[in-house]
Amino acid sequence: MLDTGRTARRLESFVQGAWRAGNGEGKPLAHAATGETHALISSDGIDFAAALAWGREVGGAGLRRLTIHERALMLKEIGLRLMDMKDEFHVESLATGATPKDAWPDIDGGIGTMLTFASKARRELPNAKVLTEGPVEGLSRDGSFVAQHILTPLRGVAIHINAFNFPVWGMLEKIAPALIAGMPCIVKPASQTAYVTELVVRRMLQMNILPEGALQLICGGVGDLLDHVTGQDVVTFTGSASTGQKLRTHPAIVANSTRFTMEADSLNAAVLGPDATPDTPEFDLFVKEVAREMTSKAGQKCTAIRRVLVPRDHQDALIAALSERLAKTAIGLPDDKNARMGALASCGDRDDVRAKIAAIAAEASIVFGDPGKVQVISGDADKGAFMSPVLLHCADPMTATAPHEIEAFGPVATIMPYDSIDQAVELAQKGRGSLVSSVFTNDPDIAAQMVLGMACFHGRVMIGNRDSAKTSTGHGSPLAPLVHGGPGRAGGGEEMGGMRGVKHFMQRTAVQGTPRLLSAVTGQWTDGAPARADQHPFRKSLAELRIGDQIVTEAREITEEDVEHFAHFTGDTFYAHMDSDAAKANPFFEDRVAHGYLIASFAAGLFVQPDPGPVLANYGVDNMRFLTPVYFGDSLRVRLTCKDINPRENAVYGEVRWDCRVSNQKDEVVAQYDVLTMVAKTWPVAQA
Repeated sequence: MLDTGRTARRLESFVQGAWRAGNGEGKPLAHAATGETHALISSDGIDFAAALAWGREVGGAGLRRLTIHERALMLKEIGLRLMDMKDEFHVESLATGATPKDAWPDIDGGIGTMLTFASKARRELPNAKVLTEGPVEGLSRDGSFVAQHILTPLRGVAIHINAFNFPVWGMLEKIAPALIAGMPCIVKPASQTAYVTELVVRRMLQMNILPEGALQLICGGVGDLLDHVTGQDVVTFTGSASTGQKLRTHPAIVANSTRFTMEADSLNAAVLGPDATPDTPEFDLFVKEVAREMTSKAGQKCTAIRRVLVPRDHQDALIAALSERLAKTAIGLPDDKNARMGALASCGDRDDVRAKIAAIAAEASIVFGDPGKVQVISGDADKGAFMSPVLLHCADPMTATAPHEIEAFGPVATIMPYDSIDQAVELAQKGRGSLVSSVFTNDPDIAAQMVLGMACFHGRVMIGNRDSAKTSTGHGSPLAPLVHGGPGRAGGGEEMGGMRGVKHFMQRTAVQGTPRLLSAVTGQWTDGAPARADQHPFRKSLAELRIGDQIVTEAREITEEDVEHFAHFTGDTFYAHMDSDAAKANPFFEDRVAHGYLIASFAAGLFVQPDPGPVLANYGVDNMRFLTPVYFGDSLRVRLTCKDINPRENAVYGEVRWDCRVSNQKDEVVAQYDVLTMVAKTWPVAQA
């Protein structure tokens, strides 16, 4: 069982390259399950203006010297080392009241999220310091004036003010995209569980992997930190809507148009479809999901199910099934292997939840649990922040307000009956914006009607049914590739969402100029920029290859025999290639035409240099378009230009993107696409 004889440790902040204890004795932080003082915290005396300046001048400069892949590889190494240390973090997390099972999404999930971002950045983003976005836009008839959008790191600091319920995941899911973008971070965890965050940050900094100033930590209040933000800084906040609104309207944030992202209160709904009768797998899955979301982390999750929408005919069956399942919830000390639910984060949280239940109960009735009584299998029910799951029932949710307005941030949910799909959608919308809702149905029409009706009020909608029961991550699990956030009362912000999250910390700029100068800025060849044709570019390694290296091939005539052979060899005997009368009846063609894929195949035959050399493999094409029909007797030639060079870190090769332009004898563009190849950094390939 828990060690109750330990000495409370003093938490420190890490700012300006050093660990610093705040002034005074520090505020005591209680162990959630025992009530004993677990840690002391204070940030009094910290120079917050200097911390921001340090991050901008030292941390930002250090990160911007690195490429995106180099930043991502740093996070990969940190994540792998943290995973080896996770047992230490799990022990510390017991003081938050979370059982090891409930701490898994926070600790293991947080580290996994960092690793996912590191992996996706290396797969989906170039190994560069600037990102391009979208195609080059032509701004003049002769192509001499063009534009492209670029993304560059903001020159400020990303300030992450996090909630108490996920002290590890909440930090790592925010700093990962910011650091990949090239933006230094200041993390301010909620004081109640800051001891877990502080331990993880200590271990990260001890690795000496991140550039100096890239990561700072504030344990305690933020003081005058926000007074010093600029238009180049970013502030993200997770917590209550009331606190978030105060921060959003901070004079410096308003005056400087500082980017502010909020993830706040969320009265998430779970909807049982009208087809999911008590004898269906979907009904059973729904009961399990609602019970799990109510009791996981004692219901202290921003994604937990608060409103349970059920067809009126099935509400009694659902109340009975949920009550039976909730009654099996063993409550006790978080390290008790027999406990299925631990404590809330603090006794103050428990008291607040009780008050919120009383307010909701003015328009609903309690059908399971007693807010004022709890039976525990271990621990002291009076000293620890233990609480029984509470299930309420609102008979008339269309006219009620409290169940749609008040969030009891604990193991609490309210059942609400509905009479039609439209009414279920309207009830879901009464939450005025949520992080997530779920629909349990096996009927495609019901799924489409409900999801499309609910989507604009939610950041995520999960559809649950029998086919995904074994693989679904569930209603309450935010995932790195998906957007985490929601409209309205949920804060109106977005986090994660894969590489979208990285771009939140970058400035989008439209750059206009000549192709030559635009290519110099972006590091990518633009049509109209200078080209070099000194040697076949396939004979060049990455050490020799430059953007703009180009080959213009000889021409090849397309014959009827070519088309006939390709059609019968491949089996593609589409009428436009084989039947002259049918092709002429087609509004796009004057007669039989060559296959698009024949054109692409012949193009490769024209530009490929066949001897062994630096080009190791072709791994695909992007944006292929066939623009002009090719008829018998037309002659095709290819202009192949090195467009982008993307060397991979820790590998003997890199990716090269080639602009492939196929034209006919009239110089009309027949086909346009990007060819993607793997090219050796040196040739012969250097041995590891």
